[in-house]
Amino acid sequence: MEVVANKRLKRTWTCIKLALFLGFFLVSLAAAGAIGLYVYAKVEGPPPLRVPQTTIFYANDGSIIGQTKHGGQNRYWVPLNEISEPLIHATIAIEDKRFYEHFGFDFRRITAAAIQDILTLSKAEGASTITMQYARNLYLTQDKTWLRKIREALYTIRLEVNYTKDTILEGYLNTIYYGHSSYGIEAASKYFFGKDAKDLTLAEASMLAGIPNGPRYYSPYYNMENAQERQKTVLQAMVNAGYISKQQATGAAKQPLDFIHNHNEIEPPNLAPYFQKTVEKILKTKLHIKPQMIRSGGLRVYTTLDPKLQKAAEAKAAKYIPDRSNIQVAMVAMNPQNGNVKALVGGRDFEESPYNRAVQAKRQPGSSFKPFLYYAALKNGYTPSSKLLSAPAVFRYNNGESTYSPHNFGDYYAYDFITLMQALALSDNIFAVKTNMFIGPEKLVETAKKAGITTPLAPIPSLALGTKPVSVLDMVRGYSAFANGGYRIRPRFITKVVDPQGNIVYKNEPDKKQVFDPQTSFALAHMMTGTFDESLNDYTTVTGRNINDYLHRQVAGKSGTTSTDSWMIGFTPKLAAGVWTGYDKGKVLDPVTDTGYSKKIWGHFMKEALKGQPKHPFDPPKGVVGVWVDPHTGKLATNDCPDRRFTYYVKGTQPTEYCKKHIEDNNQPKNKQPLQHQEKEKESLWERFLDWIP
Repeated sequence: MEVVANKRLKRTWTCIKLALFLGFFLVSLAAAGAIGLYVYAKVEGPPPLRVPQTTIFYANDGSIIGQTKHGGQNRYWVPLNEISEPLIHATIAIEDKRFYEHFGFDFRRITAAAIQDILTLSKAEGASTITMQYARNLYLTQDKTWLRKIREALYTIRLEVNYTKDTILEGYLNTIYYGHSSYGIEAASKYFFGKDAKDLTLAEASMLAGIPNGPRYYSPYYNMENAQERQKTVLQAMVNAGYISKQQATGAAKQPLDFIHNHNEIEPPNLAPYFQKTVEKILKTKLHIKPQMIRSGGLRVYTTLDPKLQKAAEAKAAKYIPDRSNIQVAMVAMNPQNGNVKALVGGRDFEESPYNRAVQAKRQPGSSFKPFLYYAALKNGYTPSSKLLSAPAVFRYNNGESTYSPHNFGDYYAYDFITLMQALALSDNIFAVKTNMFIGPEKLVETAKKAGITTPLAPIPSLALGTKPVSVLDMVRGYSAFANGGYRIRPRFITKVVDPQGNIVYKNEPDKKQVFDPQTSFALAHMMTGTFDESLNDYTTVTGRNINDYLHRQVAGKSGTTSTDSWMIGFTPKLAAGVWTGYDKGKVLDPVTDTGYSKKIWGHFMKEALKGQPKHPFDPPKGVVGVWVDPHTGKLATNDCPDRRFTYYVKGTQPTEYCKKHIEDNNQPKNKQPLQHQEKEKESLWERFLDWIP
C-alpha cells in the first residue's frame, strides 16, 4: 500500500510540476507575446490618423459660404475640448464604459462575446471598444471575418501604444457615422440640430450618442420611437456610470428636441460659387495645395467675401437683366484700401456656365479706359481746365502710314473747344484720342500697367478708347488706385488658411504699392465725380445722368460702351465696383435695349451697398487747391457764370484768370473773389461735414 501511495504522490507531484511548467510557459509566452506586440507597435509607429474631411469656406464675418463634399459625405474635425461634455460622457457610457481603464481591449466583454459566438457558431456578437471601432473606421471594412478582426486588433494595439486616450477618443468622435452622410459629431450636430458640437445639451447629446449603433434604425428622422427608446438606454447607461443622476436622466428624456425639419432638403450654403472657384484656383496655382487636400483635407479657408454685398450683387444682376435675354454679366466689388474682394459675380447661372467672366474673360473696356489716359495727361501738362476742339478728325500714326478716324457716340460734337473735365464727363472720343497722341500712347500703356492692368496693351491711338481687352477684376483694381491715393493693390480673396489641427498654414496680408502721386490721383478722382454732375452738360449730357437718382452721396465713375460690351465702373473712398454686360460670343449689342444694364446694376448695387454707411468724403491731400470754375471755359467762375463747379487742381496748376464770357461789359468785376470763394469754401467744409451723416 505504501508503494502505491508513493507512486500516487510522485504522479501528483509530476502533474503539479507539469502544470507549473505549463503555467510558467504560458505566462512567459503571453509576456513574450505582449512584449512582441509592444515592440511591433513601436517599430511600426503610430498609424496615420488622417481621414477625409470637408473643407469649409468662410466669409469675412465668419459665416460659412460653402464647403467641399466627397462622395456626398459631410466630415468635420473638432478638438475634444470643443465637444460638449454630455456627448463625451454619453458616448463612453454606451459604447465603452471602461475606456480609460483598459489598453484597447475589454477582456470581460471579449470573453462573453467569444463564448456567445462559439455557442451560436457565428461571429455576430461584438465586444468592440472605442479604440477598436476607431481602428475599424480608419483602416478596415465592416466585414465580420477572423482576418479582419486580427488586423483590427493589431491596429488597436498600435493606436493604444502610440496615442493618448484623449487623442483616440477625439478621433473616434470625429469619424464615427451618425447617418445621413454625417461623419463625426460636428457634422451630426449641425445636421440634426443646426449647432456646433460644443453646444449640445444633455438631451441632444444622449439622442445623438445612441445613433451610431444603428444609424438608420435609431435616426429620429427615420423612426422617432426607436430613437427615443435608444436615448433612454443611453441615459440609463450614464446614470450607471455615475455621470448623471436619475432625475437628470428623466428630465432629459422628457425634454422636447428642436430638430431641423425637412432634412432631405438641407443643403450646405453655397453663396458666391464663382468666388469660391476663384479661391480654389488660388489655393491650387498660387499656394500649390494639391486638389485632393483642397477637396478632403479639412481646411478652413477664410475669405474676404462680404455676404451682404454678394447677395446684393447677385440680386441686382438678376433683377435688371430680363430672363429672356442671353446677355451675360460680370461684377467685382473691392475695398480699394486693402484689395479685399467683397463680392464677385462671374455670370448669370453657375450651374449653366461655370465660366468666370469677371476673372477669366477679357473684353474691350471702351471709354471706361479713359481715366488711365487722363491721369497720364494730368502728369504731362494737362489740367482739368485744358481745352481741345471737339470735332471730327483723322489721326496719322505708324510714321504716317496708318490713319485712325474715331467718332463720338451718335456723331455728336461740340464743334468748339471743351475742357478736360467736360471731355471726361461727356465721354468725348475726339478729345481722348487727341490727348493720347499729344502725350504719346506709350504714356497711357505705362499708366495702365502701373495701375494693375495685366493684359497686353499696344501704344496705338485707339487705346484711348479701350480697344484692347481687359478683365473686370483688373479694371476695378486699376480704378482703386485713384480711390486710395495712388496705391496699386493686389486683389485679395483669402485672408488665411487653417489646417484641421488649427495651425495657420497660410496668412495673406494686404499688398499695396505707391505707383501714382496722391495729388494727381485725387484731382482725377474728383474730376471723375463729374460723370454724375449735370453742370458739365454741353453739346450732350453727362454719361451718368440716368443713374443720378440712385446715388445719395458723392461717387466717382466712368462708363464705357463698345459695339459688343457695356461697362460701368466707379468708387467711393471705401468701395470700388465694376460691372460688365454683353454676349459671350461677341454678339453686337442693341444700342437701345442692351447698353443700359451695366449702369442700372452698378447704380442700384452701390445704393444698397452704401446704405447706412458713413458718407466718407474724398478728402483732398496736401498739395491740391480747390476753386470754383466755369466748366465750359475752365477759368475761375464769377457770379455771372450760369454753370460752375468746385474743382481741384495740383497746386500751381489752378487757373488764375476769371471767366469773362458771361459778363455783359468788358470791365473786370469789382469783386475780385469770384463767387465769394472764401464763403463758398466754408460752405464746402460744412457740406463735407454733413457728408458724414448717413
